[in-house]
Amino acid sequence: MVDAERNIFVIFGGTGDLARRKLIPALYNLITFHDISSECVLLGVASRDLDDDDYRVLTRDALRDAGNSDAALEAWCEENVFYQRLGRGFGSFEELSTRIESIETDQSFPGNRIFYMALPPALFPTTVVGLGEAGLNESSGWTRLVIEKPIGNDLESAIELNALVHDYFDESQVYRIDHYLGKETVQNLLAFRFSNPMFESVWNRDRVESVEITVAEELGIGSRAGYYESAGVIRDMVQNHLTQVLALVAMEPPISFAAEQIRNEKVKVIEAIAPIRRESVVFGQYESGSIDGVDVPGYQEEDGVDEDSHTATFVGIELRIDTWRWQGVPFFLRTGKRLPKRLTEIAVTFQRPPLCIIHGRRDSCAVEPNILLITLQPNEGFALRFNVKAPGDSVELDSQALRFSHDDVYGRLADAYETLILDVMEGDQTLFVRSDEVEASWRIYDPLLDYRPEPHRYEAGTWGPGAADRDLKLGETPWTVVT
Repeated sequence: MVDAERNIFVIFGGTGDLARRKLIPALYNLITFHDISSECVLLGVASRDLDDDDYRVLTRDALRDAGNSDAALEAWCEENVFYQRLGRGFGSFEELSTRIESIETDQSFPGNRIFYMALPPALFPTTVVGLGEAGLNESSGWTRLVIEKPIGNDLESAIELNALVHDYFDESQVYRIDHYLGKETVQNLLAFRFSNPMFESVWNRDRVESVEITVAEELGIGSRAGYYESAGVIRDMVQNHLTQVLALVAMEPPISFAAEQIRNEKVKVIEAIAPIRRESVVFGQYESGSIDGVDVPGYQEEDGVDEDSHTATFVGIELRIDTWRWQGVPFFLRTGKRLPKRLTEIAVTFQRPPLCIIHGRRDSCAVEPNILLITLQPNEGFALRFNVKAPGDSVELDSQALRFSHDDVYGRLADAYETLILDVMEGDQTLFVRSDEVEASWRIYDPLLDYRPEPHRYEAGTWGPGAADRDLKLGETPWTVVT
């Protein structure tokens, strides 16, 4: 049994894609695996003209599509799933408040509420104001507001949104969600670093040659052309996902594992990132190609994309962190669409031996660097590459890897949204982004938002444009060696 107090879980955008594909299945999995069936009811809120029964059908369909078919599903939907239509105007929020109070009275709930904004960003401000003006920002229990990314479209809009949120909600009530931080291996970064002195003692500029963080997506933009043409790769992936992972990799040890202490150290790292030079950025755009034997179109051939679009679908960035620990160590961020496979990995490359004694000559040395590879998806785990002598009379070095797989050892891993929703219920903000962290991140990338050079072309199904390897000196991709 988990420490989740009884609450009503309200999803704004309750009929949308995020709710159906991720949030509803995650909530039900928490019920299945963590026994919170009597602790939480679901209230979907949207503009569609539905009633409770209609929404229960939608919820059952979403759960079945996600692979749930147990006998308890029907009973849970009938007893714990509700719907409220939200019309235009703030009067609808008054009606929502009345409905919430009615459900809480019927269920004998103490007034604990979670408002999850699974909405387009343009609707965030009106929703926040509506909640506040209707008095739904406080209750007899606790009230928590969950905001999906993106938090703003640039630094100015992020500051404005944070200020608006703070007009009605205290920062302790706000949970800015980045689902990458809910992945088991991302959380394990902290345990890995700070409970294993053998790694933490070499986690610095004296022993680390470079750090590379890669988020590769096999899919293209699909039906998201309207969003992606205006957002681009910096807003879509770099300012949030990659920078969050970077902060956990590079942060200093917190004085405790308390949420605020960890978030303090993350902010310090992000604020220490030096201004990014334009020559340290390589943009790319995918052309037609083949992935797993299937021909796929180029970006300019996708529905809704202008045939002369310069929008980048790939970016490689070299940045530096001006701290005592990391001064001089290059950090490479790389992300792209239509790459060979879906993959999120961190590669920490350690320095080579200062002198090669295997062959007696420096110019014939074949000692490869040690590489620690941390895989966040799809197969969470760690691999450490090291050198051994290959069998035989001659002294020839071979590269091998020690591996750890979460699936092999622990079995089923919780979905990232399961982890994060449970944290919201328990009031744990460790894996959520604080307002100053959002703004610090935007300050880094704001100068790049208007930088739109002609992107380098790369064939779909490859690892991006060759210019990223050449100009940023990324070299051979680590995963082709270790995994």
